[in-house]
Amino acid sequence: MQTCFCLHKRFLIRFGIGRTPEALGKVINMLKILYEDEQILVVWKPAGTESQESRGFGRDMVSEIRKHIHSQFPEKGIPYVGVIHRLDKPVSGLLVYAKTQKAAAALSKQTVERRMKKKYLAVLCGKPVDNVDNFVDYLLKRGRENRSCIVDKGITGAKRAELSFRILESQVLEPYGELSLAEITLQTGRHHQIRVQMAGHGLPLWGDQKYNTASSYGWNLPATSAGDSVHLSAASAENGIHLPASNAGLALSAWHLAFTHPVTGKQMVFEKLPEEGIFQRFGYCINIEVQAFQ
Repeated sequence: MQTCFCLHKRFLIRFGIGRTPEALGKVINMLKILYEDEQILVVWKPAGTESQESRGFGRDMVSEIRKHIHSQFPEKGIPYVGVIHRLDKPVSGLLVYAKTQKAAAALSKQTVERRMKKKYLAVLCGKPVDNVDNFVDYLLKRGRENRSCIVDKGITGAKRAELSFRILESQVLEPYGELSLAEITLQTGRHHQIRVQMAGHGLPLWGDQKYNTASSYGWNLPATSAGDSVHLSAASAENGIHLPASNAGLALSAWHLAFTHPVTGKQMVFEKLPEEGIFQRFGYCINIEVQAFQ
């Protein structure tokens, strides 16, 4: 089968020919839609937005998608929106939602069987010894605190967590020190996995207020002239790296999403490079591998 490539500004979408991508890159009611048909909808979730329905008054993706579908077919009542996978609220990235229960079941099966592929971009505080590496740890989720931590293998409730990464670019950014842009691939899906494992190996994520803060280590740091607390990780403090104040966004984004269409069976590949925050300081030296479609 031939493949079609659509380049829209700074994101690339790869898909099998067979459907014209009328909705690619279209922004409707603040909802950025990369692809849509009768069964699925692929969108870009901005940082700070919930992946599923919010219990409060904040904006969430499900409500935005439901409004979008309802505006097209108001006579059909409240639309069905199936949540297939999630991203933490401060994380931006690509998500696929199902518009039918049949599509939701098929996509959920792909997720469970680890056939849905995702890659992330993250800005790390520091630079690892090896530009390509694999981390295996055991994580324990602390539900009341909404945190996870690395523990010994034998701890009750600990789950194996594995990820691999490659460093795309490193640079010294004053006054913060050395930062690295990494592409990260998960082999398991654990609570806050990327944030916990990278911080645990001395490479906390830029702007992570949960796993990269002074309070995490019981430190008492003075406030800056702007009134914000200065945040440091243990590893970063040893290297003299001062991390951003509390208004900095978490530098983690799900930039690559690949799955099999739940009805047509075609391989769908979507890629969008984040442009917000600290990501703007990097050149995205990413070698995109063109995959053969079945």
